[in-house]
Amino acid sequence: MKETLMEKIDRISLVMTDYGRDLILGLVVLIAGLLIVKYLVRGLDALLEKTGIDKSKAAVARNVVTVVLYIFLFVVTAGVLGFSSLNLLRFLLIVTLLVVVGIMLFKPYLPSLPFKPGQTIKTGDLLGKVEATTFLNTRMRTFDGKTVWIPNSKILNDYLINYHITPSRRIHLDLRIRYDQDLMRAKQVLERVMIEDPRVLAKPRPVVYITHLREDCVVVGGRCWVNNLKYWTARCDLLEKIKLTFDYEGIAFALPQRYVYIHSADQPGHQSTDNTFNHMDDSDET
Repeated sequence: MKETLMEKIDRISLVMTDYGRDLILGLVVLIAGLLIVKYLVRGLDALLEKTGIDKSKAAVARNVVTVVLYIFLFVVTAGVLGFSSLNLLRFLLIVTLLVVVGIMLFKPYLPSLPFKPGQTIKTGDLLGKVEATTFLNTRMRTFDGKTVWIPNSKILNDYLINYHITPSRRIHLDLRIRYDQDLMRAKQVLERVMIEDPRVLAKPRPVVYITHLREDCVVVGGRCWVNNLKYWTARCDLLEKIKLTFDYEGIAFALPQRYVYIHSADQPGHQSTDNTFNHMDDSDET
């Protein structure tokens, strides 16, 4: 026999009469506890940021404290509702142990992200610093100010460069000089500029190679190593110093050029080398 509407209302009224006070009190405790946990976690974030602790370690500490606070809130709320706190603690302890054992057993078989918050990575066409990771996505801050959420599935299925795996990184400096310049002096000047920069590591020692002999230039390549965090500023400063030093030493850079021969109308087939022009070719590399 189906329960009538009035019977349902009477049953709900009876439940509210017997347990309404505990339900309201439990709801108040739960809402207040959630607000307190929120502000405590914010305070913990500010404290960890002031201490200068590594971001990955700070994230682990934050997560552990947050879980403990939520468990405590859950136990308190259950106690207000009349449940046995001791039994709840036992249940939570058993569940926690099972989760820990499961993680230890299956962690080698679970895919993991090859980076941590605070590290600079490149995935696909995105380059930036990782701000946070979740089970589903990664939040990245690009160097032009964009905040990007990337699905972890896309990251795991695409190539990725982590610039923090090794402490140092090599700078490539490829310079185009003219064939009529003093090649050995250009190599010496380039090597001196790299060695004199205090950010360039002594080991491996900076080296200079002749990387290409092209139609319109000789390519002189400089290679040196710097710390990861100093890579970009060091590279930009080295390019500026090289340009100024080469100008001071009188070493001329090569410009992309094209030779145009004008044939005389009176002498078909004759190439006049007196009328040769050089001009920039936008299609060539600069």
